[in-house]
Amino acid sequence: MKTIAANELKTKGVSTIQNALEEDSEVLISVRGKERYVVMDLEEYNRLRVCELEAALYETRQQIAAGDVVEESVEAHIARIKAETK
Repeated sequence: MKTIAANELKTKGVSTIQNALEEDSEVLISVRGKERYVVMDLEEYNRLRVCELEAALYETRQQIAAGDVVEESVEAHIARIKAETK
């Protein structure tokens, strides 16, 4: 994965990111020598979001199948959460 220094990005602009993304799907941005940010194509970002949502859905279905759920009214749910945080 290519790393771009923040100063390079500042002087050369967004084209630096565009060029780097032609070679790789992700680009690291370093600030003062430390890797701080990841930049990726919007299509890749959206793909990852879908994967994250599918994983959450899978986990929820597993919890339901295992009976690890609570059915209650909104009021009962809020009361339970308040009681747990005390």
